[in-house]
Amino acid sequence: MARFDVYPHPDVPMRKLTPFLVDVQNDFIDRLDSRVVIPMRPAALYGIRLRDLNPAFEIAGKTVVLDTAALAAFPARELVKRVASLHGQRAEIVAALDCLFGAY
Repeated sequence: MARFDVYPHPDVPMRKLTPFLVDVQNDFIDRLDSRVVIPMRPAALYGIRLRDLNPAFEIAGKTVVLDTAALAAFPARELVKRVASLHGQRAEIVAALDCLFGAY
């Protein structure tokens, strides 16, 4: 499990509205039973988005939007099948977190 890894939403019925979760927790904090994630929503269903707060990414052939303001903690044991890594786009994700928390 690594920062910026992308996982399918563990609740299968929820995948229609939130197909993916991206792990944004620091890799050095690994003794917790949970991971902090940001939901990724289908771009077609998202509506109005703020460019810096809600960047879009291509995951498994789907365009999804980072719903940064909806970040949450999920049990680590539920994030089991990594489908992608956004490590190469970490600057956009960190900028979205900075926008949300005021370091913008």
